[in-house]
Amino acid sequence: MLNVTAVARAAAAYDLPVVLSTVGVELGMNTGTIQALRAELPDAQEIDRTTLNSWEDPEFRAAVEATGRRKLIVTGLWTEVCVAFPTLDMLREGYDVYPVTNAIGGVSRDAHERAVQRMTQAGAQPVTAISLTCELQRDWGRPGADSPRRILRWYFPELQKLTS
Repeated sequence: MLNVTAVARAAAAYDLPVVLSTVGVELGMNTGTIQALRAELPDAQEIDRTTLNSWEDPEFRAAVEATGRRKLIVTGLWTEVCVAFPTLDMLREGYDVYPVTNAIGGVSRDAHERAVQRMTQAGAQPVTAISLTCELQRDWGRPGADSPRRILRWYFPELQKLTS
């Protein structure tokens, strides 16, 4: 929860387009996006789909394509499904894909690690929530540096609470 929230805050801070999807909410399988994430992304349209691979959903795919971006940051619920499947397809279509490896999780550590390995071998560029935030900023002297500072000032105390 901590890391996906950090990614959402970074997306908001840098005014990045967000495509938010759920799977099976309308079928009663799931409850939708967690409230903490919705609070960080109040204006993001939620696309409910039935496909396991979000890239195979026409509405999701159209929303990604409409951003005009070729570099995509990806998080999700299950590394080996929600992130790996669309990442592999997006890579095949020439996108640069950055899965945020600590903002997703597999059904097991092994499942997560194998999925990250598979995506990396295919050309994905794994990042973490904080490395992503810092890479977006790149220089503390650049305008807008207060946004990542706020994220970091929030993040590390929250991380300490979780690890103590």
